[in-house]
Amino acid sequence: MRVLLFTGKGGVGKTTSAAATALHLADAGLRVVVTSADPAHSLADSFDTPLGPEPVEVAPRCEAQQIDARERFEESWAEIRGWLLEVFDWAGVEAVEAEELAVIPGLDELFALTELESLCASGRYDVVVVDCAPTAETIRLLSLPDVLSWYMDRLFPVSRRMNRMVGPVLSRLTKLPVADDTVFSAGQRFYDRLDAVHRILADPSVTSARLVVNPERMVVAEARRTYTQLSLFGYQVDAVIVNRVLPDAVEDPWFDNWRATQKEHLTAIDDGFAPLPVFQAELATAEVVGPPALRALAADLWGAHDPSDHLVHGRPLRVDRDGDRFVLTLELPFAGRDEVDVARSGDELIITLGAHRRSLVLPESLRRREVASATMDAGALRVAFAERP
Repeated sequence: MRVLLFTGKGGVGKTTSAAATALHLADAGLRVVVTSADPAHSLADSFDTPLGPEPVEVAPRCEAQQIDARERFEESWAEIRGWLLEVFDWAGVEAVEAEELAVIPGLDELFALTELESLCASGRYDVVVVDCAPTAETIRLLSLPDVLSWYMDRLFPVSRRMNRMVGPVLSRLTKLPVADDTVFSAGQRFYDRLDAVHRILADPSVTSARLVVNPERMVVAEARRTYTQLSLFGYQVDAVIVNRVLPDAVEDPWFDNWRATQKEHLTAIDDGFAPLPVFQAELATAEVVGPPALRALAADLWGAHDPSDHLVHGRPLRVDRDGDRFVLTLELPFAGRDEVDVARSGDELIITLGAHRRSLVLPESLRRREVASATMDAGALRVAFAERP
């Protein structure tokens, strides 16, 4: 089973790249589904065929879908939403405003992400291709499982027990609707699905992320940041896809300056993202819409390579023994020493990178040890743990 995530700055061609790759894999004999996690769905436009919330065949062995995030949200959030509406009604909030307040912004997109677990568990596909949202939205969504796990492991059980003890008392003293066990069970079910998705996405033997870029300064700069942030949360990036490269056949002098600029950026991409493999697709002579155009793009992009292969081996996070110490290594490509902060809190290692923070629960072998040193070297954070004196 393989899961391929395609992400990049809006407008770089990630949807086109995802659709083309899905068709390429299906033509090679694999069973493929491509799904859109981008709220601004354009997958149907790319295939030039209507798509709905359920996978439909767009080519032999290739299915596609555009998830109805609102529908998935209402299916999973019904019990919690009902309780929130009761609370808002008790507080005197008007019905229309209560309906809006009962929906946490961005949560519907998170529920759409849980569809990935259903696709992988169905047994119908060899490869799931995901057309992700633009990079900032993707980072936010992919970091939420890690953030929620902290709450669910520590505060959720306490909140549930407190509610069972205090709820009956509150019901006698006030008419405030108290969340019953049905509400907590709904929250637990949602988290369990999200946790299953996180296990799939964070497993480098299953999931690989591909960064889609154009040879432009701002696009490449954002891709560098995305690479670093995905690595922080344990997601493996194994390739860079460069779209819209000017072909050698374009000889008009008007493009000379543009070609020189692209050449500089292509060199920077090859050097900066090494050892990641870099794949290029030339600027097409027309819009890449419909299966024939997508197949032509895939042939140019992948050549003789198999897109379902593991293009990079290893893990973003690992623990190795070094003499009488253990060293935890987290790959953080492009991150500078001044951008990373590390702190120990009980059984957790708190890693802060700019505006992003990851709470990393330490394995049992490291909990009994103390942090001896933390260094940034060659794009990797290395934290050494020594025996307590």
